[in-house]
Amino acid sequence: MKKRVALVLGSGGARGYAHIGVIEEIERRGYDIACIAGCSMGAVVGGIYAAGKLNVYRDWIESLDYLDVLRLVDVSFRLGAIRGEKVFGQIRKIVGEINIEDLRIPYTAVAADLTNQQEIWFQEGCLHQAMRASAAIPSLFTPVMQGNRMLVDGGILNPLPIVPVVSSHCDLIIAVNLNSTNQRHYKLPVIQRPAAFKTRFDSLISSVGSKLPFRRKQAEQLLILEQEALKAESAELNPWIESAEPEAQQPAAAPQSQGAPRSATGSFIIDNVGPASLLDLINQSFEVMQTSLAQYKIAGYPPDILINVPKRVCRFFEFYKAPELIALGREIARDTLDRYENEQN
Repeated sequence: MKKRVALVLGSGGARGYAHIGVIEEIERRGYDIACIAGCSMGAVVGGIYAAGKLNVYRDWIESLDYLDVLRLVDVSFRLGAIRGEKVFGQIRKIVGEINIEDLRIPYTAVAADLTNQQEIWFQEGCLHQAMRASAAIPSLFTPVMQGNRMLVDGGILNPLPIVPVVSSHCDLIIAVNLNSTNQRHYKLPVIQRPAAFKTRFDSLISSVGSKLPFRRKQAEQLLILEQEALKAESAELNPWIESAEPEAQQPAAAPQSQGAPRSATGSFIIDNVGPASLLDLINQSFEVMQTSLAQYKIAGYPPDILINVPKRVCRFFEFYKAPELIALGREIARDTLDRYENEQN
């Protein structure tokens, strides 16, 4: 008889793609995923799986290259760098209009209500709205307004939502932590990608981060440039990115740029003093907070199986690395489940 699994999928930005590989390995071994709770990208992947559309979603994200991801970035100038309408519009097309109570398995998405300063569990109502609210990463995606509530990424309160599945009466609770700091032997698989596209994506992220907060006039000018650039051929994108990138205005022979380390956004760090942009600072602070909170959740409600994905494997917003992260999630899940099953024998 198959063991019934309550699956907990944590938050962690782009590392959330590893959840797909984990789910595939769990199913390959014959376990029955009977319920899911997720936060941020965990809520997105979990919701799509519960709707029976994970294969379609995986095919889509694995087909994206750097330029495709760039086209999905709809720049915002209020309460977040990205509106998210393009990304979540595509997810809506994949999943369709469906309510949580109509999913094939019980599902919980965790968000945070900034207005009332409390954790919110979505266990009924519109699936798309629940996923969008849970994944509204502060500084990156704009919040979701629901009545008088301002909803953002649940990771600011509960990055690994184990409690919603404790009463599920399943045989096992498997939790996937995307903020592990001690899995040194795992590395992201290498998949060759066009270098020019990578440069454009890194430059865009650095540009968005360095320009927060925006002034209205500057924002309008940048939006016009973005729209013109996305209509151009790939060769025509370079002048736009260079004009938007502050570092491009620095003298080419500046001594600090020679071999200097780069920040998470690709900007140079001078003497390793810290983040080089506001977006960089906020994202790094958010990740530190999530790492600490996840440890408290694990200590308070230890899962039967804990799958740890090291946070160092990729940057928080490297959403173009889906194939690598899915493969890594599958590898880590295989090793973790091997150890568990060997201990049971």
